[in-house]
Amino acid sequence: MRLSRRPSRDEELRAVYQENVAAVYAFLAYSVSRDTAEDLTSATFERVLRSWGSFDPSRSSVRAWILVIARHLLADHYRRQRHRAGPSLDEHPVILETLVTPDDATARFLEAETAKSWLSELSQRERDVLAMRYGADMTAAEIARALDLTEANVHQINSRALRRLRQLLTDRPELMGNA
Repeated sequence: MRLSRRPSRDEELRAVYQENVAAVYAFLAYSVSRDTAEDLTSATFERVLRSWGSFDPSRSSVRAWILVIARHLLADHYRRQRHRAGPSLDEHPVILETLVTPDDATARFLEAETAKSWLSELSQRERDVLAMRYGADMTAAEIARALDLTEANVHQINSRALRRLRQLLTDRPELMGNA
């Protein structure tokens, strides 16, 4: 009988990275620009590497644990950026009109920014649930463990957030912008 060897720490961490990097990036990209999402994804895995010894599989899945780290880094990023707000496209629509052409990469970026502005109408918890569900493709059970909620509560928050977005776009069609 041949015994299989246990993977080394490096092999284990490499597998964890490969299995979760896309989900972490997608979760972060829901809230910030591509470059910032890349930076925060790197910072997330740096912290995973440093904290791997403290991971407790009895408390959550690896993905949920990693996404909690990403969520904390995102909150830190927002705290640092709070004072660096630029001009609002809502307040200065002329800026938008001068920047966009129909097949422009900038237009696609602004469409993403429009979607982010819709999400800004939701609570932080609603944004977190939507980002984990649709950005990181987590199950309700994984989200519940990551956010310390019940699975039913996750379904309820997700449903209400989507309903609020639909209602918001019905009540305020001007939010559709170029998207």
